[in-house]
Amino acid sequence: MSVRPTLPTADDLGRTWEGVRSRSPLVQCLTNVVATQRTADVLLAAGAAPAMVDNPHEAGAFARVASAVLVNLGTPQDATVEAKRLAVAAAREAGTPWVLDPVAAGGLAWRTEVARELVALGPSVVRGNASEVLGLAGGAGGRGVDATDSAESALEAARELSQRHGCVVALSGPVDHLVLGDEVVRLAHGHPWLTRVTAVGCSLGALVAACCAVAEDSLAAAATATAALTLAAEDAAARSAGPGSFAPALLDELAALTPEALAGRAVLA
Repeated sequence: MSVRPTLPTADDLGRTWEGVRSRSPLVQCLTNVVATQRTADVLLAAGAAPAMVDNPHEAGAFARVASAVLVNLGTPQDATVEAKRLAVAAAREAGTPWVLDPVAAGGLAWRTEVARELVALGPSVVRGNASEVLGLAGGAGGRGVDATDSAESALEAARELSQRHGCVVALSGPVDHLVLGDEVVRLAHGHPWLTRVTAVGCSLGALVAACCAVAEDSLAAAATATAALTLAAEDAAARSAGPGSFAPALLDELAALTPEALAGRAVLA
């Protein structure tokens, strides 16, 4: 996957979304126990194929045949962390794009150490909230999986991580910031109910991985996944009474989102 010489356009996002729909990339998800079903559901709604292969005996072998790999550090255990290490090693050897979601980095010592070990191996994209990005870059981090810092406050840390490890940093928040070196793409779609449904952020990491499998570059991939999920959220919220009805409606709207609609509605700043 290339480093982008120019910023992505809305048409680039539409083409990437069409690629997910038409090619159905196989995404290996080494994720957490809270997020497993929602992550699989989001990938299926998008047109991708999820595979929750996360044990040390199989993770490396599967990463060699997957289209992309998600490494999510929620609910880590010794065995699953070893599986993540093996999957990353195999993905790097095979040239397979992989995404790191450093859940609660900076807030807990062991997982922060693991997250910093993995980011040094050069993921295609790091996806996290402001507190996680700050923690990964050396700050204190936040309260569990919740962001206690603003995206703007984490921009410098995101730039540092991107430049040091050659990756895109997808910084989630009310305004999403996608950082590659000194370049920043902003997307201001979405709805507050996204923060009231379990594992939406984790599933976004998997969607980024699916887009990495088909996009020309990782910045376009991160922008496509972020735009798709947040635009679907706007449509789902318009016909929902609250978070309970919003959660299944989000899957419906994600499945209904066409490449043409994504390209026509996404506003990149």
